Amino acid sequence: MAVPALKMDQQVDDDRDFFPTAVSDKVLVEARRKQAICRLFGSSSIFLSSECRRGDRSDLINVITNKAIEHYENGEEAMAESQFSKAVTCFAKAINLQPKQTQLYVSQAEAYLQLCDFQSAAVSYRHACLLEPQAKTLHTRLAFIYYLQGQCLYDKGMFLDALESFAKAAELKPSCRSYHMRSLACLTALGRYTDCLRLVSNWLEADSQTADLFTLRARLHKQLNQVKMCYHDLRSALALSPSCPEAGALLDQLEEASERARQQAVSRALAGELTEALTKINMALEHCPETGQHYLFRGILYRRLKDFTAAIEDLVLAVELSEAGDEGDQGSELSGHTQEDWRAVQEEAQVQLVLTYNDFAVQCFSRSFYKEAVMLLNKAIEEQKEESGLYINRGDCFFKQDEWEFALADYQQAEEITPDDQFIWIRLAVIHNTLGTNFYQDRKYQEAADKFSEAINYNPGVSRYYENRAKAHSKLPNVEGAKQDAISTLVLDPTNDQVVPLLLSLFPGCSVSEVLSSETARTVKAQLMDSIQACKQSASSVLRMCSGLDKITLSHDADSQSDCQSSEDQFDQGAEPPKACVAPQDVYQQIVSISQQVKRAVRLALEWRQPLQYDGPHLAPARPVEQEQSALGSKNRPYHWRKFGGFGVNSK
Repeated sequence: MAVPALKMDQQVDDDRDFFPTAVSDKVLVEARRKQAICRLFGSSSIFLSSECRRGDRSDLINVITNKAIEHYENGEEAMAESQFSKAVTCFAKAINLQPKQTQLYVSQAEAYLQLCDFQSAAVSYRHACLLEPQAKTLHTRLAFIYYLQGQCLYDKGMFLDALESFAKAAELKPSCRSYHMRSLACLTALGRYTDCLRLVSNWLEADSQTADLFTLRARLHKQLNQVKMCYHDLRSALALSPSCPEAGALLDQLEEASERARQQAVSRALAGELTEALTKINMALEHCPETGQHYLFRGILYRRLKDFTAAIEDLVLAVELSEAGDEGDQGSELSGHTQEDWRAVQEEAQVQLVLTYNDFAVQCFSRSFYKEAVMLLNKAIEEQKEESGLYINRGDCFFKQDEWEFALADYQQAEEITPDDQFIWIRLAVIHNTLGTNFYQDRKYQEAADKFSEAINYNPGVSRYYENRAKAHSKLPNVEGAKQDAISTLVLDPTNDQVVPLLLSLFPGCSVSEVLSSETARTVKAQLMDSIQACKQSASSVLRMCSGLDKITLSHDADSQSDCQSSEDQFDQGAEPPKACVAPQDVYQQIVSISQQVKRAVRLALEWRQPLQYDGPHLAPARPVEQEQSALGSKNRPYHWRKFGGFGVNSK
């Protein structure tokens, strides 16, 4: 079996000797197989052996790498020769071969940048940033490219596109203030001042506050007609940097506008146009909202317009601002006013505050809100304890609430301040008469007589007081005092028929004419006239000598050159007393009205009295209300002295 094999090998060797290029059948079979694969799959190496594939890949990578390096070097040479378009092409070819190389994108972006193609440069840098997210230098360069792009767009007037580019730059580099400022410039060019204001406010909240930022925001506030906020920002800027020229100049403009508006308000007020004056002074306060003088003037206007709540708020604020200015804080120094000016404003505001409390109380009194009126008068008295009119008004409020003792205390306090005020005497007489009436009803006749005597001392010309005391004396009994008081009653009021029965009982067997013509009556009449005349002379002399002492003085010294003695003071100059809850003429009218009620009651009683000889029922038939009112001539009920409660109080 071995021999044939040897023969076969020998035959192959012989064939090689004759055909040197001959290949073996094994090689031919492998060649035919590869040829078939190529026909089916082209140049694919998937069916090749792994050894072949590794060798081919390594060679291919080397070729690609070398080619990318070649393109990169060509691009660098083109950059050196300022052939930027060629450089862009070379770097693009290199990127196609090596897409994960950061430097290739950076070089391409720089080439685009030289061509002023900012959009393409930004795209290249974004690819680089994606490959190396932690590289801060790449982000910084990209932000700068967006900044350059935005600046070019801004110069072309494309503000919206420029704003987008600056916003991207600021987002990549938030610590760079110049990018934010360029965004602010675009917003300003677009007229979006509200967005500008929001941006600057965010800076002030997040970063350190500077005078420049406050001044910038003040300008934005002024552009948006937010003058008050502009003023506050300027004050903040000057507080940080008193020598800031921009803030100082803008603040001067606001103060000048405020002064012009104040002068216009004064002119309107002097012309009686209070509503227009209020509009102008509001404008002045918008420009300078920390000026106490303006709040003082507006408070006076509100008081004249009877808006007392707003007046009190403004006047209190004027006092507070003047007190702060008087202490010499930094704000007052910036405003340019001296401490004397602030003190003058404070004094004037306190005077006006007292008058406002009083006027508000008078309004409450007229609407029967007596407790509220007392509270307001309490505040006024706390501010001004030497004004008798305030005590009079509070006494009137207490009187309306039947608080007799409190009313008496206030009237007496007013008398201590102005001892010879006739109007206080009238009130004291009324309150003493009222207290005497109450004592009489409680059968305390001696106390009643004493109170009636006090009433007569203060106002000796009222017949009702003598009549009341005569009745009290008759109960004690004090016959002589009752006789004199009954005679005085008829001397002052000859038509008083109620005291006639008492007089006839005190002088039995005598008629009224005989009593009045007696020596005793002449003596009583002379004494009565003397006391009335003395009272009138005392009151008139006091009114001539002290006509202005019971009033709150609103004017300042004529030699004062402070700002407080300006045109708005002229609007409210002169002595102005606090308004009275019950005017003096009303007091006299009430007294006359009560006297008329007395006469009507007497006449009605005489007309409807029962005859002495009467056989019918002893109970009188009830009269209709309409008949009784027509008999009285008014809708008021018949007067009865026991039910009298004083001036201004209706009988019930």
